[in-house]
Amino acid sequence: MFETLSEKFESVFKKLRGEARLTEENIREAMREVRVALLEADVNFKVVKDFTRGVTEKAVGTETLKSVRPSQQIVKIVYEELVAMMGGAVAPLRLKPGETQVMLLLGLQGSGKTTFAGKLAFFAQKHGLRPILIACDVYRPAAIRQLRVVGEAVGVPVFDLGTETPVPEIALKGLEEGRRQGRELAIVDTAGRLHIDEVRMDELVELKAAVRPAYTLLVADAMTGQDAVNSATAFNDGVGIDGVCLTKIDGDARGGAALSIRAVTGKPIYFVGTGERPADLEPFHPDRLASRILGMGDVVTLVERAQEAIDARQAEELQRKLKREEFTLQDFLDQMQRMKKMGPLGSLVKMIPGIGSLAKDLDVDEEAFTPTEAIINSMTPEEREQPDLLNGSRRQRIARGSGTTPADVNALLDEFRTMRKLMSQMMKGSLKPGGAGGLRKGAVNHRAALSAAELSRMKPKHRRKRKTKKTQKGRSR
Repeated sequence: MFETLSEKFESVFKKLRGEARLTEENIREAMREVRVALLEADVNFKVVKDFTRGVTEKAVGTETLKSVRPSQQIVKIVYEELVAMMGGAVAPLRLKPGETQVMLLLGLQGSGKTTFAGKLAFFAQKHGLRPILIACDVYRPAAIRQLRVVGEAVGVPVFDLGTETPVPEIALKGLEEGRRQGRELAIVDTAGRLHIDEVRMDELVELKAAVRPAYTLLVADAMTGQDAVNSATAFNDGVGIDGVCLTKIDGDARGGAALSIRAVTGKPIYFVGTGERPADLEPFHPDRLASRILGMGDVVTLVERAQEAIDARQAEELQRKLKREEFTLQDFLDQMQRMKKMGPLGSLVKMIPGIGSLAKDLDVDEEAFTPTEAIINSMTPEEREQPDLLNGSRRQRIARGSGTTPADVNALLDEFRTMRKLMSQMMKGSLKPGGAGGLRKGAVNHRAALSAAELSRMKPKHRRKRKTKKTQKGRSR
């Protein structure tokens, strides 16, 4: 996500690291490169102009602290301006409890609106609401069928009256059905537009007047850049929208839509789609996204995902097993499956502070867990709990059952034993600095699966800052 833009910013900051102090000359030179980077990222020209002017005005004349390098000072200023450009703070949804409220989804064809409706329903359920999906796309072939499939996938009922009934009537009867079932949220999926035309816009205006939605949200494809911004402007002028939801943001290497929409339209971004799963929907946090763009990671989102994947009691039990070297292959398998629930491993690695700029050099193999899972699944429950039972004949049987070789089974068991001993030492606090060998460049191995338990015990806010002691030869712990 936004990989190209991140690389450009990293290049600019790298040049400033060699400067002894910030001057008007080197700031303006840096801003020229930033301007080019943002324009190449398809950010609106006026937004780019305002952004670079704001950074320049703040940077020129700023007193640099003795303990802060010039490059760090400019990163701070750029970060603050990026956050401000994207809206400053998260835009929360305010829904009134005790009544059925409507969310009206608009958008062009191909923006992922129907899939987004399912993700929004899943998100609502996760936060204690009971949603219903209303199918008002009567023009696109199989649109109603697609919404039914999406609804079944997330366990949410879908209301439709076929393709012959007028759209406002479908929406009103769907809203009545939602009230009868005690549903707090009615999500209305409308027909997508190939382009902005007055006939379809009039239909949307009529539909909006009929259902009186709490929120009218435009669903836009983040990868279309300024086209998404232009459609947001057109829908706001023609129908009136309360905000924007960006889909496919995980595949957007540039970031033009996310960085431009708020500044151009004045409307906030409420949600971003970060993947294909129903759970891959996140509230839009400008500060977190700015942090990712600048290669500073996103610990808060990483911790939140870990807390969803593993609860506190599981984490405590896992820590107890690790400390006593009672961690089994079944526990190992459970941890890998929880890591999968957190999202693609590559995206998780990029959320770790300091790793973002190095992530492109790491060989993050999303399929690395597949043979390991196959090997462990080919074991009996007893063998998973007691790996010492695995003699030669058992290992050959497991290799045949998993489609691997006895050498693969041996390698997994050797790595598992080493990892279990290492984690036990870490839990007891007896591991010496550097004993783990560090994270080898080009290798993200199965040990990463253990991080879910540790992350789940962290809190997104009010974390204590750990003090670091400098060791000999200028190295830090």
